Amino acid sequence: MNGILEVCVDSYASAMAAIAGGADRLELCSALSVGGLTPSAALLKQIRRVSNIPIRCLMRPRGGDFLYTPEEIEQMAMEMAVLRDAGADGFVVGCLTADGELDGNAMEPLLKEAGGLGLTLHRCIDVSRNLEDTYRAAATLGFDTVLTSGGAGKCADGMETIGRLLQLRDTEHGPEVLIGAGVNAKVISAFREKLPGARAFHMSGKTEMESGMRFRREGVPMGLPGLDEWHIPVTSGEAVREAKQALE
Repeated sequence: MNGILEVCVDSYASAMAAIAGGADRLELCSALSVGGLTPSAALLKQIRRVSNIPIRCLMRPRGGDFLYTPEEIEQMAMEMAVLRDAGADGFVVGCLTADGELDGNAMEPLLKEAGGLGLTLHRCIDVSRNLEDTYRAAATLGFDTVLTSGGAGKCADGMETIGRLLQLRDTEHGPEVLIGAGVNAKVISAFREKLPGARAFHMSGKTEMESGMRFRREGVPMGLPGLDEWHIPVTSGEAVREAKQALE
């Protein structure tokens, strides 16, 4: 399999920058500041008007943990139907039990709603009880990709665990190991040197764009206190381009 560079985007501007930089696939979401939430169908339709790049949509109804209520599961399934009709090529999902195991029963409606489209297990694996067990469970459930940092805050710190998952991929013909969290061109080069089997990477490549607002009332936060609302995170096409070159 050839290398793949997936870029996580939460806006039209970021999607266009990622495509211009040479991304192979997009993970579409919203609210990357909280780790990513389910995107809007309208944003997907906007991108589809100008590009047929493969797009997988993150299904996450809220921030926080991955222990979901039946109502949250139903919400995700309903949104998947809408996003599938809007042009999604696949979905990025994941549910855990209270004990940190992959919850196949909870995910059953989501896997059914995916209707045979591509499936990525998201980074719930990184907060699961045992990453290798979770990886094997994902394979059993039909996931073709597992996004992971190796159970670390940054993938560079989880390289040893990622190496074991890559071995499982090769020996058990398991899902692709999509390496994420802190990915850039330098990190890709380091992985390729130490783990030649590493061939799929996930990045956001964010930089900050200065707000166009001239009048700025301070002290009235629209979100978390202290959050800078005058600089807008957007994907850097150049960062994506450099990462793509490192992968190739």
